[in-house]
This record gives sequence, C-alpha cells and structure tokens, in this order.
Amino acid sequence: MEPVELLVAGENVLPELLGEVSTLGHAPRMIGIFRLDGLPVGTRDVVLALWQVADPGNVGTLIRSADAFGAGVALSDGCADPLGPRALRASAGAIFRVPLVDWDTAPSQRVALVAHGGVPLESVVLDPPLTFLLGAERGGLPEDLVAQSHKVTIALPGTAESLNVAAAGAIALYELSRRSRT
Repeated sequence: MEPVELLVAGENVLPELLGEVSTLGHAPRMIGIFRLDGLPVGTRDVVLALWQVADPGNVGTLIRSADAFGAGVALSDGCADPLGPRALRASAGAIFRVPLVDWDTAPSQRVALVAHGGVPLESVVLDPPLTFLLGAERGGLPEDLVAQSHKVTIALPGTAESLNVAAAGAIALYELSRRSRT
C-alpha cells in the first residue's frame, strides 16, 4: 500500500516535529499517511470475530496474529478502533495486509472460545471455512452467540483463571495451522 504522504525525520521534516505530533513515548523515524479505501477488503476461509474487544492493544495484536496465520478479522460494534494509534502500533503493519471482514459475511461455522465449560480445543474438528469468536475482555461472549456456535475451551494446565483474549486468538489460529501442516 503506497502512502499518500511519507514524512521522514531528517529528510523532508525536522525530527523534533515528528516528536510533537507522535503519540509514542519517543519520536518516530517516519510517519505515513494512507487512504482508508486502500485497506484490504474481502474475506478469508478463517476469520477471528471480535465481540466488543475494547482494548486497542488486543485488537491490534489479534490483527497481527491473523496476518501471521492468513486469517481475516471481523469487528462487532463496541470494539476498539483498529485504526487508532495503539491498535495500529500493536498490529505492527498487519492492518495493511489483513482484510477487515463484515461481521455478517464471516464463515458461518463458528467456534466460540470460552474460558470454561467448552469442549477442549485439541479435540474439536477444525475444518475451514470457520470463524473463531472471541469475547470482550471482561464480559466474554453473549450466550446467544455461544449457543449458535461450537463451544470450545483452551485447556490451561497452570493456575491462571483464563487467557488474555489476544493470547487465546493466537493459540486457536496456531492450533488450526499446526493441524493443517500434519
């Protein structure tokens, strides 16, 4: 994706000016301006569907994980803005490669990742096209979405009560990828 404008410290802009407009703790080396209509569109055979995931760092990290495993991302109302500064930073550029899929066009075979009470992930058949549903950090997924899906839990042999939503999404994508390689 080509930038509309690229500001590079020491080349076409003073480094201290980039520091003044940056939301980072330190001055960036460059800032790019891109058109929204240049972002990827379409769908993929595997989609991470995020239900009201409010933390922009989690949204960006999940977009980055989707990029690593060739998935798309669908966002419900109430999710953090994937184009906000923290989400962009966490996505590490993946936002320019991962299609943001409309919630209603994500694959209809749905796997709801829940903290407790689901079938263990390792024992579930995962055949794409499919959508992994991931819930809000505190509230999880609404019961009606879980009821319409295969209810799956990532087994935790340690003492943690649950996983961070971004970690759960990455593990689910890895498990699917691992199976397709064997």
